[in-house]
Amino acid sequence: MAATDACDGYGRAARRGAMFRARRTYTQERQLRLTPINQLRPDASSANPRYQTQGEDPQFEVESLQGELPPPGWYLLDLRLGLDDGRILAPCLYPDYGAGVSEALRIALAEPGRDGRSRSVVLFGTRLHRLRFDPSESEARFALEGFRLRRISRLRAVWELMCGIQRARRDVLCEDAVGAGLRFLRAALRGRIADGGKTLLQHYRRALRHGAHSYPHWLSRYERAAAAGVEAAATAPAPPGPTISIVLPVRDPPLPWLRRCLDSVLAQTWPHWQLCIADDASRSGAVRRLLRDYAARDPRIALRLRENHGHICEASNSAIEMASGSHIGFLDHDDELAPQALAEMARAIAEHPQARLFYSDEDKIDESGRRFEPNFKPAWNPDLLRTQNYICHFVAIEAALVRELGGLRAGFEGAQDHDLLLRCAERLDDAQIVHIPQVLYHWRVLPESTALSGGAKPYALEAGRRAVEEHHARSGVRARVEVTEHGYYRSVRSLRERPLASLIVPTRDRAGLLRTCVESVLQRTAYRPLELLVVDNGSSEPEALRYLDELRRREHVRVLDWPHPFNFSAIVNHAAAQARGEVLCLLNNDTEVIASDWLDELVSHALREDVGAVGGMLYYPGDTIQHAGVILGIGGVAGHAHGHLRRGSNGYLGRAGVVQNLSAVTGACLALRRRVYAEVGGMDETLAVAFNDIDLCLRLHARGYRNVWTPHAELYHHESASRGPEDTCEKRARFLGEVAIMRGRWGELLLNDPAYNPNLSLDSLHFDLAFPPRGRASRIGSALPQSL
Repeated sequence: MAATDACDGYGRAARRGAMFRARRTYTQERQLRLTPINQLRPDASSANPRYQTQGEDPQFEVESLQGELPPPGWYLLDLRLGLDDGRILAPCLYPDYGAGVSEALRIALAEPGRDGRSRSVVLFGTRLHRLRFDPSESEARFALEGFRLRRISRLRAVWELMCGIQRARRDVLCEDAVGAGLRFLRAALRGRIADGGKTLLQHYRRALRHGAHSYPHWLSRYERAAAAGVEAAATAPAPPGPTISIVLPVRDPPLPWLRRCLDSVLAQTWPHWQLCIADDASRSGAVRRLLRDYAARDPRIALRLRENHGHICEASNSAIEMASGSHIGFLDHDDELAPQALAEMARAIAEHPQARLFYSDEDKIDESGRRFEPNFKPAWNPDLLRTQNYICHFVAIEAALVRELGGLRAGFEGAQDHDLLLRCAERLDDAQIVHIPQVLYHWRVLPESTALSGGAKPYALEAGRRAVEEHHARSGVRARVEVTEHGYYRSVRSLRERPLASLIVPTRDRAGLLRTCVESVLQRTAYRPLELLVVDNGSSEPEALRYLDELRRREHVRVLDWPHPFNFSAIVNHAAAQARGEVLCLLNNDTEVIASDWLDELVSHALREDVGAVGGMLYYPGDTIQHAGVILGIGGVAGHAHGHLRRGSNGYLGRAGVVQNLSAVTGACLALRRRVYAEVGGMDETLAVAFNDIDLCLRLHARGYRNVWTPHAELYHHESASRGPEDTCEKRARFLGEVAIMRGRWGELLLNDPAYNPNLSLDSLHFDLAFPPRGRASRIGSALPQSL
């Protein structure tokens, strides 16, 4: 049901305490009858009623055997399905309160576990005229073994909602469930139990949506069409194109996984491939016999049986020596390629003839064949590659480039592919690195593999750290590389020079906020030299005027006046024209410095010749994330990534805790060189309040600069506390006008952020899956026109 209906229902139900104390159970075949009405074929051959779905919208009508459907109130729905084949995905109820059924009234249900059972909290806000049950959006053959609605009290509903959040998130100590429960308790203690219930119900529904939008659900919906295309491609005549040589080092893998690996190559729809297998002196005779058997089956398989164990680098180089293709791909001996992997690589090679390195998205696969944890990657992101091997699998590199670099380097075992990618990147332009936003590789999860945990191989972390450190040395960068608590890399860059940094702080009234900001900068900032430019936009409160007068007498501080209507862009441009520093740092007056090295970190990146804007990590006062970079398209124009995660959270595949390139960062804390700021003409004053920082970053990107976000410059942010909310018609009209400007200026880019992935949602701050994906075409990182 819609959130508004659910919330209204909670309020009505809260006023009917007597009704909640009543208990009544409505059970299939006793009080209720479920009749198939759409896309469900009963199986007459079975003793128990079984059904086969015949589309994506199977439906049961839920009818009362006693004249009336369950009355308004809270219920537990216990569902039991005996699954023979397929999968139960996104079960739901559609209540009809008298105006028909609609998506706005849909009540999501928890998906059944392995035992076929699920429990869901259901609220009927008013009297039911009809009730429909849709068991699955995926093909399935099943028996409906149990359908029971039990009336419950408000207190029981609160408990079941929190338990439901925990189950949906699959986390025993679920932060979302605990937080939702605490918010309900605070509301109840203030006498606002109905409001607390509304919030708790919204959290529960969000958790169920998270489950309904799971990766298996996504695969069921969108890989079905891809699979049909694969089957068609397998029967079509092969077009001319590149031969891709797959390098496969082997050392005593379990035979079932080795077979799966080899079969995934034989199943490729692209015929122009070569499989170069180098067995690294496996101790198992069965492994070598299996390899000989496969090599005898297909002339495209080349096999070398090494007599001496040389580890993965030497074995891979032995395989590379046999490669005759134009491009070299890499495959681990227990992993699998998607059937279309090489066809999609060949397509990308044809579409980008200047490119020399190609990589795809990937996921993980367990011993039972279950696929999970998709890694939907950004387009080329060099700063992210210096913090983790985000490219990983599947990668294909021009063979000539691999040979120019001497193949894999001994001594970097465990991070040999990361080291190779870093060395490749040093030889390539941005347009020569192509990302294919499709899952083309399945990384096998075994207890001892790094697919399960980066910490499973500590030597690999150290090898990766040395690879990044040597990459910096070859690039002429002085940096110390550290391993973070989450197993990624941080490069602490040395400042060869320490130019003057000009911090620009627009303000109006709210002396307490400004004082917190200014004093934290002056007392907690290690970086020197700096100047603080406080730009007063018409303060009138006596306390604020007194503090501004005090600041005029402080060392390192200048107070500038801007006695005009609020226009953030104009204020910053005014201050930038009077700044003396080589580096500008835009800083909101409602920020507060946390760590003393925040400005060192920002300046160390801002001074890089290839970098435009640099942004930091901002937290709400309660230590949850307010800003961890900006993703284009979220909310229509742009939104902050990883919003409201706890401080120290890893985020999506580590991205809440590592330096990376993003298309934009917030102007609440943004550093850049003054020369670069002037080069793009400063901020656009037609964007007075919103999106001026995003527009600035995109114009920098369009000029060829990379924008950088770092989690190692940490501040608190009391967002827009001194300006206030968009709560008037005039403000809303201005905001909509600024939205129109951004959409007109940046168009399709807002839907195709190169630092994001078209398989990820624009309706979420947390890298949730997109239903449906926005595209599958290959792409390069520098996708902005240079003329803008």
